[in-house]
Amino acid sequence: MPMIPPLSSHERRRAMLFAAAVLTAMSAASGGAHSEDVVRQVLPGAQPAVAPQQLTREKAPDQSEIERFCSNIADAARDRRYALQAEELKQLQAGIDERMKALDAKKAEYETWLKRREVFLARAEDGVVKIYAGMKPDAAAERLAIVNADLAAAILMKLDPRKASVILNEMDQKAAATLTGIMASAARRVDPS
Repeated sequence: MPMIPPLSSHERRRAMLFAAAVLTAMSAASGGAHSEDVVRQVLPGAQPAVAPQQLTREKAPDQSEIERFCSNIADAARDRRYALQAEELKQLQAGIDERMKALDAKKAEYETWLKRREVFLARAEDGVVKIYAGMKPDAAAERLAIVNADLAAAILMKLDPRKASVILNEMDQKAAATLTGIMASAARRVDPS
Protein backbone atom coordinates (compact mmCIF):
# COMPACT_ATOMS: atom_id res chain seq x y z
CA MET A 1 0.00 0.00 0.00
CA PRO A 2 1.36 3.36 -0.93
CA MET A 3 2.16 5.77 1.79
CA ILE A 4 -0.09 8.91 2.00
CA PRO A 5 1.80 12.01 2.96
CA PRO A 6 0.65 13.69 6.18
CA LEU A 7 -1.93 16.54 5.75
CA SER A 8 -1.37 20.05 6.90
CA SER A 9 -3.72 21.53 9.50
CA HIS A 10 -5.46 23.54 6.84
CA GLU A 11 -5.99 20.49 4.64
CA ARG A 12 -7.25 18.47 7.63
CA ARG A 13 -9.80 21.17 8.46
CA ARG A 14 -11.03 21.20 4.85
CA ALA A 15 -11.33 17.41 4.83
CA MET A 16 -13.36 17.49 8.08
CA LEU A 17 -15.69 20.15 6.69
CA PHE A 18 -16.12 18.11 3.51
CA ALA A 19 -16.91 15.00 5.53
CA ALA A 20 -19.46 16.89 7.62
CA ALA A 21 -21.11 18.21 4.48
CA VAL A 22 -21.28 14.71 2.98
CA LEU A 23 -22.82 13.29 6.16
CA THR A 24 -25.38 16.09 6.28
CA ALA A 25 -26.30 15.52 2.65
CA MET A 26 -26.62 11.77 3.21
CA SER A 27 -28.86 12.19 6.21
CA ALA A 28 -31.08 14.65 4.29
CA ALA A 29 -31.23 12.21 1.39
CA SER A 30 -32.22 9.33 3.64
CA GLY A 31 -35.42 11.13 4.54
CA GLY A 32 -34.30 13.24 7.43
CA ALA A 33 -36.62 11.37 9.81
CA HIS A 34 -34.38 12.00 12.75
CA SER A 35 -33.31 15.58 12.88
CA GLU A 36 -31.43 14.85 16.11
CA ASP A 37 -29.06 12.58 14.18
CA VAL A 38 -27.59 15.49 12.29
CA VAL A 39 -23.86 15.71 12.72
CA ARG A 40 -22.59 19.01 13.99
CA GLN A 41 -19.03 20.11 14.05
CA VAL A 42 -17.78 21.33 17.36
CA LEU A 43 -14.52 23.19 17.41
CA PRO A 44 -12.08 22.52 20.23
CA GLY A 45 -12.64 24.91 23.11
CA ALA A 46 -16.07 25.95 21.87
CA GLN A 47 -19.26 25.62 23.86
CA PRO A 48 -21.48 22.68 22.96
CA ALA A 49 -24.18 23.46 20.40
CA VAL A 50 -27.58 24.25 21.80
CA ALA A 51 -30.59 22.78 20.06
CA PRO A 52 -32.14 25.41 17.79
CA GLN A 53 -35.33 26.84 19.11
CA GLN A 54 -38.43 26.45 17.10
CA LEU A 55 -39.38 29.72 15.42
CA THR A 56 -42.94 30.69 15.99
CA ARG A 57 -44.78 32.58 13.33
CA GLU A 58 -47.26 35.17 14.32
CA LYS A 59 -50.70 34.34 13.19
CA ALA A 60 -51.71 36.45 10.21
CA PRO A 61 -54.64 38.70 11.00
CA ASP A 62 -57.87 37.31 9.69
CA GLN A 63 -60.29 39.29 7.53
CA SER A 64 -62.50 40.37 10.44
CA GLU A 65 -59.53 41.94 12.27
CA ILE A 66 -58.56 43.85 9.14
CA GLU A 67 -62.12 45.06 8.67
CA ARG A 68 -62.31 46.14 12.33
CA PHE A 69 -59.04 48.06 11.99
CA CYS A 70 -60.21 49.79 8.80
CA SER A 71 -63.58 50.65 10.31
CA ASN A 72 -61.88 52.05 13.43
CA ILE A 73 -59.69 54.43 11.42
CA ALA A 74 -62.29 55.27 8.75
CA ASP A 75 -63.71 58.26 10.65
CA ALA A 76 -60.27 59.67 11.40
CA ALA A 77 -59.17 59.18 7.80
CA ARG A 78 -62.36 60.82 6.50
CA ASP A 79 -61.93 63.75 8.91
CA ARG A 80 -58.31 64.18 7.80
CA ARG A 81 -59.31 64.04 4.14
CA TYR A 82 -62.03 66.66 4.75
CA ALA A 83 -59.55 68.86 6.61
CA LEU A 84 -57.08 68.64 3.73
CA GLN A 85 -59.83 69.46 1.22
CA ALA A 86 -61.02 72.39 3.34
CA GLU A 87 -57.46 73.74 3.53
CA GLU A 88 -57.07 73.40 -0.22
CA LEU A 89 -60.39 75.20 -0.77
CA LYS A 90 -59.26 78.03 1.54
CA GLN A 91 -56.06 78.40 -0.47
CA LEU A 92 -58.00 78.41 -3.74
CA GLN A 93 -60.45 80.97 -2.34
CA ALA A 94 -57.58 83.21 -1.26
CA GLY A 95 -56.12 82.99 -4.78
CA ILE A 96 -59.48 83.84 -6.32
CA ASP A 97 -59.92 86.79 -3.95
CA GLU A 98 -56.48 88.10 -4.93
CA ARG A 99 -57.32 87.82 -8.61
CA MET A 100 -60.69 89.51 -8.08
CA LYS A 101 -58.97 92.45 -6.36
CA ALA A 102 -56.49 92.73 -9.23
CA LEU A 103 -59.34 92.51 -11.74
CA ASP A 104 -61.32 95.22 -9.92
CA ALA A 105 -58.25 97.46 -9.90
CA LYS A 106 -57.74 96.91 -13.63
CA LYS A 107 -61.44 97.56 -14.27
CA ALA A 108 -61.31 100.86 -12.35
CA GLU A 109 -58.14 101.83 -14.20
CA TYR A 110 -59.75 100.96 -17.55
CA GLU A 111 -62.93 102.91 -16.75
CA THR A 112 -60.87 105.97 -15.79
CA TRP A 113 -58.87 105.68 -19.00
CA LEU A 114 -62.05 105.23 -21.06
CA LYS A 115 -63.63 108.37 -19.56
CA ARG A 116 -60.49 110.41 -20.30
CA ARG A 117 -60.44 109.03 -23.84
CA GLU A 118 -64.11 109.87 -24.44
CA VAL A 119 -63.60 113.43 -23.21
CA PHE A 120 -60.51 113.79 -25.39
CA LEU A 121 -62.28 112.36 -28.44
CA ALA A 122 -65.26 114.64 -27.94
CA ARG A 123 -62.97 117.66 -27.82
CA ALA A 124 -60.80 116.48 -30.69
CA GLU A 125 -63.79 115.47 -32.76
CA ASP A 126 -65.36 118.91 -32.43
CA GLY A 127 -62.05 120.48 -33.36
CA VAL A 128 -61.55 118.18 -36.34
CA VAL A 129 -65.08 118.81 -37.57
CA LYS A 130 -64.52 122.57 -37.32
CA ILE A 131 -61.25 122.22 -39.26
CA TYR A 132 -62.90 120.30 -42.10
CA ALA A 133 -65.88 122.70 -42.06
CA GLY A 134 -63.50 125.61 -42.66
CA MET A 135 -61.57 123.90 -45.50
CA LYS A 136 -62.34 124.28 -49.19
CA PRO A 137 -64.45 121.32 -50.42
CA ASP A 138 -61.85 120.00 -52.90
CA ALA A 139 -59.04 120.06 -50.26
CA ALA A 140 -61.34 118.45 -47.66
CA ALA A 141 -62.33 115.74 -50.15
CA GLU A 142 -58.69 114.98 -50.92
CA ARG A 143 -57.78 114.69 -47.19
CA LEU A 144 -60.83 112.62 -46.24
CA ALA A 145 -60.08 110.14 -49.04
CA ILE A 146 -56.75 109.39 -47.32
CA VAL A 147 -58.14 109.13 -43.75
CA ASN A 148 -59.66 105.96 -42.30
CA ALA A 149 -63.10 105.42 -43.87
CA ASP A 150 -64.93 105.18 -40.52
CA LEU A 151 -63.34 108.40 -39.28
CA ALA A 152 -64.07 110.19 -42.56
CA ALA A 153 -67.72 109.08 -42.42
CA ALA A 154 -68.01 110.27 -38.80
CA ILE A 155 -66.59 113.67 -39.73
CA LEU A 156 -68.95 114.01 -42.71
CA MET A 157 -71.96 113.11 -40.53
CA LYS A 158 -71.07 115.90 -38.09
CA LEU A 159 -70.66 118.49 -40.83
CA ASP A 160 -73.47 120.63 -42.12
CA PRO A 161 -75.34 118.52 -44.76
CA ARG A 162 -74.65 121.11 -47.52
CA LYS A 163 -70.92 121.18 -46.75
CA ALA A 164 -70.80 117.33 -46.58
CA SER A 165 -72.57 116.97 -49.92
CA VAL A 166 -70.13 119.35 -51.62
CA ILE A 167 -67.15 117.43 -50.18
CA LEU A 168 -68.64 114.08 -51.30
CA ASN A 169 -69.21 115.59 -54.75
CA GLU A 170 -65.49 116.45 -54.99
CA MET A 171 -64.40 112.89 -53.96
CA ASP A 172 -63.57 109.89 -56.09
CA GLN A 173 -66.71 107.83 -56.84
CA LYS A 174 -65.53 104.69 -55.05
CA ALA A 175 -64.45 106.56 -51.93
CA ALA A 176 -67.70 108.56 -51.89
CA ALA A 177 -69.74 105.36 -52.26
CA THR A 178 -67.86 103.69 -49.41
CA LEU A 179 -68.33 106.66 -47.10
CA THR A 180 -72.02 106.94 -48.03
CA GLY A 181 -72.56 103.26 -47.21
CA ILE A 182 -70.89 103.67 -43.83
CA MET A 183 -72.92 106.79 -43.03
CA ALA A 184 -76.17 105.08 -44.05
CA SER A 185 -75.51 102.04 -41.86
CA ALA A 186 -74.52 104.28 -38.93
CA ALA A 187 -77.75 106.27 -39.29
CA ARG A 188 -79.92 103.15 -38.77
CA ARG A 189 -81.69 102.92 -35.45
CA VAL A 190 -81.36 99.11 -35.28
CA ASP A 191 -78.01 97.34 -35.29
CA PRO A 192 -77.77 95.52 -38.68
CA SER A 193 -75.71 92.68 -37.26
